[in-house]
Amino acid sequence: MDENFVLISGCSGGGKSTLLNELRVRGHHVVEEPGRRIVREELAGDQRALPWVDPAAFARRAIEVTLADRQAARALSGWVFFDRGLIDAASALGAVTGDAMVETLCAAHRYHRRVFMAPPWPEIYATDGERQHGFESSLTEYQRLATVIPAFGYETVTLPKSSVSARADFVLASLLTGPM
Repeated sequence: MDENFVLISGCSGGGKSTLLNELRVRGHHVVEEPGRRIVREELAGDQRALPWVDPAAFARRAIEVTLADRQAARALSGWVFFDRGLIDAASALGAVTGDAMVETLCAAHRYHRRVFMAPPWPEIYATDGERQHGFESSLTEYQRLATVIPAFGYETVTLPKSSVSARADFVLASLLTGPM
């Protein structure tokens, strides 16, 4: 288990990337969301692994990128915050294909016992060139993750709908306290 690897998961458009940017500004290591990196690469390339073109290919790429990110992060000290992670990617693949690889991958590659979940937050949700799915799709994704993550023995902690600074304070304080 990589106790210094902290997963920020949850609803698309729930403010995860903004929170992670704040944690980066505060001097912590942050790993950018694999999905957004893949979409940028695919938009500049052959566009075959875009989530709205081939969700299974996209999820497989996300798994590859996430495993590489985890390997690279082993050289870092202190907290390493991941904007989405292996559970997100493997459970997405399972949802699309029925592939049960989520169990094997997620058992072998653990994160800190507390996983922070960005709840659905329609007031800040927005689509863009990299996020083209609607809010309803984000809700479905959130519900899947809210079920899958605790099933792997993680304690999920819902992020407050508050300022980015308050959210960062909440995460850091939560990591320093005992069981919630």
